[in-house]
Amino acid sequence: MPARGPQVFPEPTVGALIQNDEGKILLCESHKWPGLYTVPGGHIELGETAEEALVREIKEEVGLDIKVVELLSIQQVIYPKEFWIRSSHFIFFDYLCKASGNQTVRVDADEIQLTIWTEPENALALKIDRYLEHFIKRLLNRSAPFIVSWK
Repeated sequence: MPARGPQVFPEPTVGALIQNDEGKILLCESHKWPGLYTVPGGHIELGETAEEALVREIKEEVGLDIKVVELLSIQQVIYPKEFWIRSSHFIFFDYLCKASGNQTVRVDADEIQLTIWTEPENALALKIDRYLEHFIKRLLNRSAPFIVSWK
């Protein structure tokens, strides 16, 4: 990946709440979100749809083949204090995805250091940021706002 210069425009990114056959979701630890659980995902590259980027990023970061089920939320995240580069501005496209069968999670140590499977309700009691909290609440209760902005 080429070196990044200063960000000039908001970056569209995709993230996945991946459910297994038991209904548990995959959470990750990443040095980019220190001390917090997050979800796998990443940037949309030129020429990709958001869904294509999601499938690619999930395969790269955790080695899973997924089915994209539904766009759960859009979050505008401006200068997140939780992210390792605080001058970032993202537009998160948050998707529910399914990973069926007995696939094995294989982490890309550059992006993800650890993964856990947990019940969505239990995830809310873990160390997560407000963005992931909103994402999980959208999964559990679709009356939560579809679009949110965080500054």
